[in-house]
Amino acid sequence: MAISSIERHRIRANAEGRCEYCHMANDWEPFFSYHVEHITARQHGGNDDAGNLAFSCHHCNFIKGPNLTSIDPDSGEVVELFHPRRQRWAENFRFEAGRIIGTTATGRTTIFLLQMNAAHRVELRLVNRDMF
Repeated sequence: MAISSIERHRIRANAEGRCEYCHMANDWEPFFSYHVEHITARQHGGNDDAGNLAFSCHHCNFIKGPNLTSIDPDSGEVVELFHPRRQRWAENFRFEAGRIIGTTATGRTTIFLLQMNAAHRVELRLVNRDMF
């Protein structure tokens, strides 16, 4: 089943045009398309329901792929990735000088896997810091 353009628009509007993982604004990257992605991939039983769809930048979406977990860089334990429909962003992450800091194992693990603090991403956040 395809996701309708109305549903895509609603998801983008609810996310205020920002990636629900790294909070980059689609407007900051005009040459890249942002995506409505499956939080739990179809291959893992995910569906097209609104509770399983998130607005994602190209970077987070392509790196995340079908992953549901990764390794916490601090503990070395396998940890579930951030789920934008079940968890609150502010309880897992915070901003500091253009970087995203994980305040939980889930936050650290998601940052690590999605490479949220790659140099070009930190630079974009610093240039647009008035948005935070």
